[in-house]
Amino acid sequence: MSRPEKRSFTIEGHRTSISLEAAFWEALKDVAKAKRMPVAQLVQEIDRERGDGGLSSAVRIWLLDHFRSGRSIEGAAGDVGTATQPAVGRPVRSSSPDDRGSA
Repeated sequence: MSRPEKRSFTIEGHRTSISLEAAFWEALKDVAKAKRMPVAQLVQEIDRERGDGGLSSAVRIWLLDHFRSGRSIEGAAGDVGTATQPAVGRPVRSSSPDDRGSA
């Protein structure tokens, strides 16, 4: 596992930074490219939808939800809000018996 890499962005006129592992940065870049927008714009849209949690966590959760919802990189061109609404700021719950800790 790689160490988190920190990058800075300007969101709504304020400088902020987020730390993500290399795999998350690559996924974020891939989705932004598929949506034909800069990474900074995608991060800004994720920021608008997040709850009270940190921005780095919100980005990770958004990416997880994006791909769990069955979207591929190629299918990323849809609205950011549709993938963000269900998960950002709330825990992801599984309905699979294998994921509930039963052994």
